Amino acid sequence: MGKIILASSSPRRRDIMKNANIKFEIIPSPYIEDHTTTVFSYDFIEGLASNKALAVVPLADNNSVIIGADTVVVVDDEILGKPKDREDAINTIRRLSGRTHIVVTGTAVVNTSTNVLKTASSTSHVTFENLTDEQICSYIDNFKPFDKAGSYGIQEMPEGYIKSYTGSLNNIIGLDIDLVKKLLSEV
Repeated sequence: MGKIILASSSPRRRDIMKNANIKFEIIPSPYIEDHTTTVFSYDFIEGLASNKALAVVPLADNNSVIIGADTVVVVDDEILGKPKDREDAINTIRRLSGRTHIVVTGTAVVNTSTNVLKTASSTSHVTFENLTDEQICSYIDNFKPFDKAGSYGIQEMPEGYIKSYTGSLNNIIGLDIDLVKKLLSEV
């Protein structure tokens, strides 16, 4: 296998890859995401991940393996994207309060030598405690999660905000490293 490239500028994905002791380089994907679709489907999220990886192919060496990923928070089959502003973030957390939602990361890996592309998704469930408006505003104001799908990052949530989760914590943060390793072995 040649050079591994992460097609993302996400510091969270970078940290997950580093913690897994995978040697890689970063080339942020120039792909512009479609934020008009709010109805969730696995095909959609895997398509975004594929488009991110494929957009880096022309920027990479011929002997590279490129990893693209996209993470969404989904409640009631609706994708909750990154918040537009503080009020949107507050409303999103209010909607998640006291409920279980899913976090899905679509991952795509493409081998530039063979043009083999593999995609898959990982799904985790997250249940929030019943949060007060004071808790919600405190979280938004202190952590400013404006670059995060669903208006939160599980890794920074104060104690008492998350009731439980199932599935991969790394997936909830932004990249299921076990799935990445599986896809790397397939290409």
